[in-house]
Amino acid sequence: MQLKIMPKKKRLSAGRVPLILFLCQMISALEVPLDLVQPPTITQQSPKDYIIDPRENIVIQCEAKGKPPPSFSWTRNGTHFDIDKDPLVTMKPGSGTLIINIMSEGKAETYEGVYQCTARNERGAAISNNIVVRPSRSPLWTKEKLEPITLRNGQSLVLPCRPPVGLPPPIIFWMDNSFQRLPQSERVSQGLNGDLYFSNVLPEDTREDYICYARFNHTQTIQQKQPISVKVISVDELNDTIAANLSDTEFYSAKSSRERPPTFLTPEGNASNKEELRGNVLSLECIAEGLPTPIIYWIKEDGILPINRTFYKNFKKTLQIIHVSEADSGNYQCIAKNALGAIHHTISVTVKAAPYWIMAPQNLVLSPGEDGTLICRANGKPKPRISWLTNGVPVEIAPDDPSRKIDGDTIIFSNVQERSSAVYQCNASNEYGYLLANAFVNVLAEQPRILTPTNTLYQVIANRPALLDCAFFGSPLPTIEWFKGAKGSALHEDIYVLHENGTLEIPVAQKDSTGTYTCVARNKLGMAKNEVHLEIKDPTRIIKQPEYAVVQRGSTVSFECKVKHDHTLIPTVIWLKDNSELPSDERFTVDKDHLVIADVSDDDSGTYTCMANTTLDNVSASAVLSVVAPTPTPAPVYDVPNPPFDLELTNPLDKSVQLSWTPGDDNNSPITKFIIEYEDTMHEAGLWHHHTEVSGTQTTAQLKLSPYVNYSFRVMAENSIGRSLPSEASEQYLTKAAEPDKNPMAVEGLGSEPDNLVITWKPLNGFESNGPGLQYKVSWRQKDGDDEWTSVVVANVSKYIVSGTPTFVPYLIKVQALNDVGFAPEPAIVMGHSGEDLPMVAPGNVRVTVVNSTLAEVHWDPVPLKSIRGHLQGYRIYYWKAQSPSKRNRRHIEKKILTFQGSKTHGMLPGLEPFSHYTLNVRVVNGKGEGPASADQVFNTPEGVPSAPSSLKIVNPTLDSLTLEWDPPSHPNGILTEYTLKYQPINSTHELGPLVDLKIPANKTRWTLKNLNFSTRYKFYFYAQTSAGSGSQITEEAVTTMDEAMASRQVDIATQGWFIGLMCAVALLILILLIVCFIRRNKGGKYPVKEKEDARADPEIQPMKEDDGTFGEYRSLESDAEDHKPLKKGSRTPSDRTVKKEDSDDSLVDYGEGVNGQFNEDGSFIGQYSGKKEKEPAEGNESSEAPSPVNAMNSFV
Repeated sequence: MQLKIMPKKKRLSAGRVPLILFLCQMISALEVPLDLVQPPTITQQSPKDYIIDPRENIVIQCEAKGKPPPSFSWTRNGTHFDIDKDPLVTMKPGSGTLIINIMSEGKAETYEGVYQCTARNERGAAISNNIVVRPSRSPLWTKEKLEPITLRNGQSLVLPCRPPVGLPPPIIFWMDNSFQRLPQSERVSQGLNGDLYFSNVLPEDTREDYICYARFNHTQTIQQKQPISVKVISVDELNDTIAANLSDTEFYSAKSSRERPPTFLTPEGNASNKEELRGNVLSLECIAEGLPTPIIYWIKEDGILPINRTFYKNFKKTLQIIHVSEADSGNYQCIAKNALGAIHHTISVTVKAAPYWIMAPQNLVLSPGEDGTLICRANGKPKPRISWLTNGVPVEIAPDDPSRKIDGDTIIFSNVQERSSAVYQCNASNEYGYLLANAFVNVLAEQPRILTPTNTLYQVIANRPALLDCAFFGSPLPTIEWFKGAKGSALHEDIYVLHENGTLEIPVAQKDSTGTYTCVARNKLGMAKNEVHLEIKDPTRIIKQPEYAVVQRGSTVSFECKVKHDHTLIPTVIWLKDNSELPSDERFTVDKDHLVIADVSDDDSGTYTCMANTTLDNVSASAVLSVVAPTPTPAPVYDVPNPPFDLELTNPLDKSVQLSWTPGDDNNSPITKFIIEYEDTMHEAGLWHHHTEVSGTQTTAQLKLSPYVNYSFRVMAENSIGRSLPSEASEQYLTKAAEPDKNPMAVEGLGSEPDNLVITWKPLNGFESNGPGLQYKVSWRQKDGDDEWTSVVVANVSKYIVSGTPTFVPYLIKVQALNDVGFAPEPAIVMGHSGEDLPMVAPGNVRVTVVNSTLAEVHWDPVPLKSIRGHLQGYRIYYWKAQSPSKRNRRHIEKKILTFQGSKTHGMLPGLEPFSHYTLNVRVVNGKGEGPASADQVFNTPEGVPSAPSSLKIVNPTLDSLTLEWDPPSHPNGILTEYTLKYQPINSTHELGPLVDLKIPANKTRWTLKNLNFSTRYKFYFYAQTSAGSGSQITEEAVTTMDEAMASRQVDIATQGWFIGLMCAVALLILILLIVCFIRRNKGGKYPVKEKEDARADPEIQPMKEDDGTFGEYRSLESDAEDHKPLKKGSRTPSDRTVKKEDSDDSLVDYGEGVNGQFNEDGSFIGQYSGKKEKEPAEGNESSEAPSPVNAMNSFV
């Protein structure tokens, strides 16, 4: 017998629930391939109650699919909406989505109304919901005069808020002038209506800035009420105030102002009524006043509050029941109680219900002549009315179809023909809302087709389930049969399970399951088949596991890990130390089956794990290495303890049990502690986990247990040598199931595509599930919208994808664990975003301001946040320099990129080249990438100062001339206007002569200086100029040549004995005069004028002659101070373009003998030459060198 699709499954055991949940997700309504003719199907539409932001363009969504592609039309307020007549309204190509451009002109209020979209092709018409478009409103507070409130200590108080009516309603909160939330407690709290209630006031409640704020999330605005002033007067203050005017009997007593029983501030009276809709959150509120502050309790008359759906807010003054249903109707009682009494209020709750689906109509694919039904069943309170439409027209006035018969909530089709194809709409409505569902009837004659790729190979590990796919389509609906092998042997129901979507399940795949499987789809028009292949692989096993080792320091240890695997799979074996990679150390050696550690040290202690991975499975095994000190001499045998034995479990309770054992031999080293491990044979059989440790003197332990765990325990002993082998396992102990006590961690919401939200979390492990049937309740809603939470319960997975989301919208997300016993605590809410898309708009109004020749400033207008469609990363500037004619043949243009983080709208472009032509554009960047580029902007940098000439050489020196040759600056940074050459002589004491300034045309690269002094060193300062100024200078030194005859004379005179004797006599005379001068000055006397004149007349004083022909003079102490005067104007220091230390190695400090040289504000050099008297500038080009034998002779000639 062949295996055929059966309407029901057999033998669904509890252990297969997760697999069945997975398969249920795979099974959906029969989808018609898009290459076949089919009526339209609405795939996306705006919400029924669509509140828009009046500051942005209106986008009303309507997307549909069909073959041929559908056309779209709209109605507004029940009449045809001609979009061609309104220039502000456009329809997206290939879509029905309307875009109303109100940002350029027009008002949102003009387009307020009820919209409905129709998607139509030759096979029918589908319609959207009635989309009520309303602009959000955030009105200002009504102006009112608020009088200060004065009351005495202990009285009750209600501060009204009365916020303006907005759309959607605002969120209310109270703050002070510093925008700090006012503290709330059981005594002071905010009611559901926004008012601030004080059960009793205290002096610390006195303040002048009680301010109620209304936040309108849709427009992201906050409105503020006028501050309210409250002053609380204590009884003592009040008595002091009225003491002069009242008798003793009229004084307030402390007791009367501090004690009174509760009364309700809200609601009023003893009873009230509350109506709520099914599925909403029921919020009941009771706020009481009294002294001491009352405590609120809640009960439900004739019933109990639902455990998993009841929450208390606002210090138990508000009772909330989520997902309220008709069963929650009834009387709820709040009780306010303090030490002086109690009071109660009864709230009668009635739960109504907008229509909700019991069975929504599903698309129906029939072949000509077949019969079928569309069923539309809904419930509500009151009972909804069911009405049918065909192609958007009420069925009562639609063209008659003999194959159709309407029977209340069911349409019966018989003997359909191609003309019977249509889209039917079911409307279920009552006074609280409506449901609208489209379902098409598509009459097709289509032979079977199999959509699963042919020759798909499935590989499965033995003893695990195997699922072989066979997605199919056909009309009439094909039957599916599976065959195995070339001979077509039939598959029997007792071994295999065939699901409605065509998938073949082999619950426990064995080696003999290997083979070729054929899926055959048949209907009366034909047959299709597809072959898939199944291979069953042997599981990977570690047949020789690494063993616990205790080794001495400095020795070698080896761990063995022998893996057996399927011969067609190639395992990868890796070793870990303490769940991390092995240290990068040559002492660790890994071969095929062993890990060897040489020269073991204390740091090598730890847990070593051998992990074997294949493409289909993985296994691991671990062992502990303990390192001990080496035994220097023979001694009593010390060893790890023997394993404990005789384990026994006593006093079993729900969450604890007592374990006792008998210790083994300690092997000459006292036992320091016992380690207790457990195995969860239900969830992680074969894995032992650390539970607790106890002292080495204990032999019992009270163990805390978790719910729904099948425990086995073992004990190990430890001494200074190491740890014993584990004991034999204890008997098993199964704890009772309970609801999860924690929720999954690492909840995130990130979109992988622009229209989805991928919610991920770290699942609970089996140990944390606390019971069978672990599932997750995934809830989400838009952060800035009014939508209620949308929730779905999924199997034990770690991801759920929400499709059809708007692009990059913030969502609030929560994931709650549940099992067959109940729900985990309310989970924390995290925020995520739907998927990002590339930005749509380029930055506008890009402006470039050239700051200087190397710096420009760029400004741009920010891109609207809506068009960024993602997390704003910043703005990116691309800029490049126009190529010179010599480089234009290169294909590649070097573009530079500067990124400015965040929302900056300007930035600086440094490092530009002067006198250049640049182009730039700006792009916005989000997490998805870059948006379009702005229009290119071009700009030119002005001329800058040039760099120094590339080289400067002095060639062809003569007696009175030097020739300079140079190369132009490598970076002219503009058009060179001229060169400036400055030069000055330098004598042998490094004094500088007068500075000569010379301008040279820009087209010259050689210049000869004439009429120079012979045998003189000159220093040159040379730089280029553009219209922007002077550039950096280059310096050089050179010496003119000496006349040969004069040089010979100088040498001859300097080597004569009489000249040497004369110079020695002059030096001796100077020394004697200095000694006499020193002696007389110490006596306080001064030289008479006559002595000075004699000294001038004395021919022996001639060697003291200065270059300029004047004599030096001796000075008294009073006149010595003049020696430190700065050089006068006209000295031999340069007055312009002086070379600084960092500009040249030959600085003026080097040329002067003093060390305190400095520059005046005009750049001239000031200071002193050590040992030199200030003198007038020399005339002409006369040398300023100090006297020397040679120069002295030159002066005589």
